[in-house]
Amino acid sequence: MEDYRPNVAAIFRKPKNGKILICQRKDHAGCWQFPQGGVDPGEDLIGALHREVEEEIGILPHKYKLNSCRTGYRYKFPDGHLKKGRYCGQEQTYFLCDYFGKKGEIILNNHVQEFRKSKWIHPSEFKLKWVPKFKEEVFRQVFKDFFDITFSKEPQNNENSFSV
Repeated sequence: MEDYRPNVAAIFRKPKNGKILICQRKDHAGCWQFPQGGVDPGEDLIGALHREVEEEIGILPHKYKLNSCRTGYRYKFPDGHLKKGRYCGQEQTYFLCDYFGKKGEIILNNHVQEFRKSKWIHPSEFKLKWVPKFKEEVFRQVFKDFFDITFSKEPQNNENSFSV
């Protein structure tokens, strides 16, 4: 039986202009994603979201409001890799969060630094080639579900190699 690790991801949106926050991974130049991470044993999804967001980008819960969430997004790790010797992939719950803080409040080295930089973009500016191939389908679905954006099914020229 395949076992997927529970995972949460935060899409931060500025309510005034609709821009979303994306972060470039420190360990893989050119790979952009949303703050995200695993759910610890005994932790609920919202608790995991608050912890991961604070660890990865230094944002405290009073700086954002949960707007909506969707779950059931799954991907497998490449080449049969198992995370923690057990998980063949991750099952993600995405939270759309309205962000009310300031740019200077995003701290990428708050904990163990996972991102080299962050930027705010309109959802339509996101490029599927910025994610590793094994995560493409999840990002296609997330952008369709949250922003009604459909990416072309044509090859994305994705040169991002990525290990977990």
